[in-house]
Amino acid sequence: MTATNAQIPTPEAAEEAKRALRSLSPAGGIAGARTVRVHAGDEHAIVPKEAFDLLLEILGQMANGNAVTIVPIQAELTTQQAADFLNVSRPFLVDLLERGQIPFRKVGTHRRVRFDDLLAYRKADAQRQSAALDELAAIAQEHGMGY
Repeated sequence: MTATNAQIPTPEAAEEAKRALRSLSPAGGIAGARTVRVHAGDEHAIVPKEAFDLLLEILGQMANGNAVTIVPIQAELTTQQAADFLNVSRPFLVDLLERGQIPFRKVGTHRRVRFDDLLAYRKADAQRQSAALDELAAIAQEHGMGY
């Protein structure tokens, strides 16, 4: 299941999320708890702690005025969706795919990219960037540039 068309919460919805987060946060901190009992009107449900923690995260993002989209790890995205996630152009993403930087499969003539592969690429890219910055800082120190 993929939630799409995420919308930025209205100020009223953000305020409701803040109130709900304040009310529910203590339940999220129960040490060793594996489930949480949730009441919705007259209905009661037992929810896995991981799902409840995700609800708290969603409420926190909404309270800050952020839109939230849920994408399963094994979801396959179009090249445009993948490019949007990585905040790059679609042609740049297609080049990454064709150079083997990110795995993909073809469905007919269309490329599909697994979300978990995008997460792995983004993590590796962040590590490459960090290493490059460390190297630049070391060079600057070596040359007495005051960094």
